[in-house]
Amino acid sequence: MVEFIDLVLLGMLAITAMRIIFLKDLFAVVMLFGIYSFLSALIFVNLDAVDVAFTEASVGAGISTVLMLGTLALTGRKEKVNSHTAWLPLIVVVVTGAALIYGTLDMPPFGDSNNPVQQHVAPRYIQDSPQEIGLPNMVTSVLASYRAFDTLGETAVVFAAAIGVLSLLGLPKQEKSAIESGLKSHLVLRVVAKLVIPLIILFALYVQFHGDYGPGGGFQAGVIAAAAIILYALVFGLPTAAHVIAPSLLKALAALGVLIYAGTGVASFFLGGDFLDYNVLASDPVAGQHIGIILIELGVGLTVFAAMLCIFYAFAAQAERTNIQ
Repeated sequence: MVEFIDLVLLGMLAITAMRIIFLKDLFAVVMLFGIYSFLSALIFVNLDAVDVAFTEASVGAGISTVLMLGTLALTGRKEKVNSHTAWLPLIVVVVTGAALIYGTLDMPPFGDSNNPVQQHVAPRYIQDSPQEIGLPNMVTSVLASYRAFDTLGETAVVFAAAIGVLSLLGLPKQEKSAIESGLKSHLVLRVVAKLVIPLIILFALYVQFHGDYGPGGGFQAGVIAAAAIILYALVFGLPTAAHVIAPSLLKALAALGVLIYAGTGVASFFLGGDFLDYNVLASDPVAGQHIGIILIELGVGLTVFAAMLCIFYAFAAQAERTNIQ
């Protein structure tokens, strides 16, 4: 039954991807990309990778869709006619795809219990992480402790992406923002938004501080909290949202999150351990792991929240300036 569901979802993914290739309406393409991400999240759920599904749903089907719509507001809805031949790109794609498929021929069979990952890596985490890290959610143990260096790099990449967008588009000036926007005339949307937004933020806090025990963590929580503020901006207008959470505060939070993460590693270093070795943060190594993971997850959540919101502010402000002109 599981294999049948995977095949159905994979077929739907293929149909969605093929439709995206031939569509010229970029708005429809963005909507299909959201559907593609949602289908991918369903596949991850079916494979019991709930944490990955959580991230794909919140980022791929959520924030990314909003940001791509913001891009369309700056570029236009219709794809420009391409005067170049499509044969050369098609040949490159076919050759690259064939090379990738050829490279998979030496891989061990998918899901085989005798695969090296099932014999060495997975048993190591399953058997030892409860004693070494003390968390029920082994995904958090891997990402926040065993792979802390990688996660720090990913957080820095998110921060760098925000810097790149801000360098190109900038942020709205809070004190000079007098653009009336939003859906203030829609009373039903305003009432529903006021009811839903606090619940979204509460759920984001739950995901942030419950990631040790279930699916979630700083990355997902930051995206969910940013989605709540984006909804607020869409309904009540960008100037109102910028007044609630100032752009200057977001820039400080984005940097603060990275500093918290890296500072945790520096603190463990000066306490006699290795960089990002949380065991030395408390007298009990497991307690030190809990303290370190809470701190770095907080840093990830702050950076992701601020970066996503900065990017949305930049796109929305640029789109409104373009519409006025």
